[in-house]
Order: sequence, then C-alpha cells, then structure tokens
Amino acid sequence: MCQPQKSTLQRKLKGRHIQFIALSGAVGTGLFLGVGNAIVSAGPSVLLGYLISGLVIFFIMRQLGEMDTDEPMAGSFSYFAYKYWGDFPGFLAGWNYWVLYVMIGIAELTAAAVYIQYWFPMVATWKTALFFFTIMNILNLIAVKIYGEIEFWFSIIKVTAICIMILTGCYILFINPNLVDGATVKNLWQSIGDVRTGNSIIRGFFPNGVVGFMTAMPVIIFAFGGLELIGITAAETEEPTKTIPKAVNQVVFRILFFYIGAIATLLSLYHWSNLKSNDSPFVLIFDRIGFKYTAWTLNVVVLTAALSVYNSCIYSNSRMLYGLALQKNAPKVFTETAKNGIPVKAQLLSAALTFAVVPLNYFIPRWIDAFKITVNFVVVCALVNWILITISHLKFKKQKILENHKTLFPALFYPYSNYITLIFYVFILFVMMLPQLRMTKQVIATPIWICIVYIWYKISKAKNISF
Repeated sequence: MCQPQKSTLQRKLKGRHIQFIALSGAVGTGLFLGVGNAIVSAGPSVLLGYLISGLVIFFIMRQLGEMDTDEPMAGSFSYFAYKYWGDFPGFLAGWNYWVLYVMIGIAELTAAAVYIQYWFPMVATWKTALFFFTIMNILNLIAVKIYGEIEFWFSIIKVTAICIMILTGCYILFINPNLVDGATVKNLWQSIGDVRTGNSIIRGFFPNGVVGFMTAMPVIIFAFGGLELIGITAAETEEPTKTIPKAVNQVVFRILFFYIGAIATLLSLYHWSNLKSNDSPFVLIFDRIGFKYTAWTLNVVVLTAALSVYNSCIYSNSRMLYGLALQKNAPKVFTETAKNGIPVKAQLLSAALTFAVVPLNYFIPRWIDAFKITVNFVVVCALVNWILITISHLKFKKQKILENHKTLFPALFYPYSNYITLIFYVFILFVMMLPQLRMTKQVIATPIWICIVYIWYKISKAKNISF
C-alpha cells in the first residue's frame, strides 16, 4: 500500500461554516416534503424512530469525528479505509461516495427545476437544471469560502423556516387551540375511532404495530444522510481539533430537535390519521392559520433546500476525488489544485458526470421518472457508505491501541457502538426487503454494486491506469 500524498487544500472554512454545512446536509426536502410517508406508516411512533436513528447516527459521527480530529486528511473516511483497512476498502469507500453524490446532485437539480415550474410552468426542466448547474459550479470554483458562505445562508433560510413552523404550532397548541379543531398534544398517544370505517379503532402511539414502525425506519434513517460532510470538510477547516468535535456533538441533537420538534408539533395539531403521505407539515400548519403565501413560501424553502444539497454535492465530489487521487486510487491529475486551493480538475470531472441531468430531463420530460431513476441507486450507495465508516473506525481504533496512542476525541462506547451500528444497518436491510416497502431490488443491488466496483478496482490496478 502506497502512502497518500500530502494535501494542498487550504484551511479556509470556519467553525460557523462547518456547523451549518452539517445541518444543511441532513435538513432538507426530507423534512419539508418527505416525512408524510414515515408518519403514515408509523403514526406518532415515528418520533421514537427518529430518536433511535439519531442515536445510531450519533455513534457513527463520533466514530468519524475521532478519526478526522486525529488525522484531518483529504478524502476523510476513504482515506481511513485505505490506510487502516486496505487498498480495496479505500477504493470502494471513495468511489462509492463519489458516485453517490453524483446521483444525488442529479436528483436535486431535477427537483430544483421542478420547483421553478411553480412560478414558470412553461420553462422546460432541462433548461432550469442547466442554469442552476452552471451557476453553482462557477461559484464553487471561486474559493472554498464561497461554498461555506453559500451553505451558511442556505441553512439560515431552512433553519428559520423550521423554527417559525415549530413556534407557530406551539402558539396554536398553547395559546389559541381553537384555531385548529382537535389540536392537542394528546394526539400523540390517544386512540380515536376511525372515521373512515366508522367502527375500527386507531390505536395511539403504535397505531400500525411493530410492522408499521419497522417499515418507517428506512425512510427515517436516510433523512440523516449528509452528516458525513463534516468529515469531508476536515482537510479545509481552520482548527479541526476544535471545530470537528464541537460540530459532531451539537449537530445531531440540533437535527433531532428540528425533526422531532416539527413532527411532534404537526401530530399534535392534526391526528396522524388525517394526514396523507404527500402532506407537508410546513404547508398544513401555515395554511390553517390563514397565511396567504403558504405555497409560495414553501416553494422558496424547498428550492433553497435542493440547491443547498447540490452545493454540497459539488464540494464533496471534488474533495473525495481529490482524496482518491492522493491515495493513488484515481488518476494523479486530480491532485492538482489552483492557486485558491480548489481542485478544479476534480470538480470538472464530477460536473461532467452530473451534467447528465440535462439530457435526462430532456429525454425523460416526466420529471418523476428521472427523479426515481437516481434516488433508487442512492439508497444502495448510502448504506455501503455508513457501513464502511463503522468498520474503518474499528480498524483505526485497533491500530491506535496497539501504538498506545490516545486520540483527542474518542468515540463513545467503543467497540460496542460499532457493533450496534452494524447490527442496526443489517436490520435496515432486512426491513427494506419487507413486501410493504418494495425495496428488495435495492438490497439485492448492494452486493452487485460492490462486485462491480471490485472488478473496476482489479482492472485499474492490473492495467495501472495512470494511478
């Protein structure tokens, strides 16, 4: 195994950037538009699902945080998999993450183009996707600080919207409950007669039993995707030994507050049985109080969320490809950086692949088909990503113990937290195979995808393709 080359990235990201980058990665359309499916499946027990998932994600973030604080290197978990586990794990971790965020970038640009049609319905989605693709890439080529500032302000918009939503809900519940019929916190646990059948009972906190709760878990866990961006920023953070631990310790609990606070408010205002899978808590709450511009405001927020995620895709893709090149798991040309520290060639290759969003939306004008094609593959890559982080940390920690090296930010409950997270993700894979979710193909695709990357790895090493 070759030693990775020295990074030439510049440490320009401040603590406030890292905090909001992490928040922005996990707080997006999943909250504003995507919680309906989980609520319909689990009812109020969806809150417990977020607590459990948040705890597991916190374990993973502490594992990643320990590694990044000790060695804040480009490539993050790909670097650690490569150094402490082996060539192929590092190759898999890096390229899997890179492909993951190319696909997410395509999905988010498609979503942003659709949101614009609310105001300009006659504009084809491929044109809008091309516009946002161009603007966001140009801005990210200027300086890493520009990326941090964009993400900071995008996050401010999203966080402000969530806080207003929660405060408005609390106003209705505790000050003016007559504004919404049946508004009470008792909706979180009380049973009511089913108005749809006239005789059956919808049972309180676990209305659909354990199976309903389980089927909501895959939807819930993927809401936390994007938190690993904290690790990717480590190589460009001004004071990683201070900033990374602070970000890791705070961000998970802030996200739990936003998700649980928003959903608990919604379920207190409306009994879960009155909600539909495509309902947005933002729309429902503001619509009930007579806010005239509910749809318009929501569209601004979800557009911001989509562009925020794509902004992070540009950053994470270029830095991961740069890190892979330092490991000699990608062509050496991608180790080159401009005077401003931006890995321009790495960003341009990532952009070239993401540009597929334009022909995809041109030839598949039904945007939902284009969106589903990309999202289904994201599920596979995300699971592989989280499992690799946990196993890499086990290897990392074992080596540090042998060296009698004490890390600055040790993970909680090692090695038990690692085993808990691994068992949890095996459980998620099992749940995904339940007939209610229709996600068996994604589970089957996981080992197939790993085999494809392995074949790619063997070919690249055998032919020494400029690595």
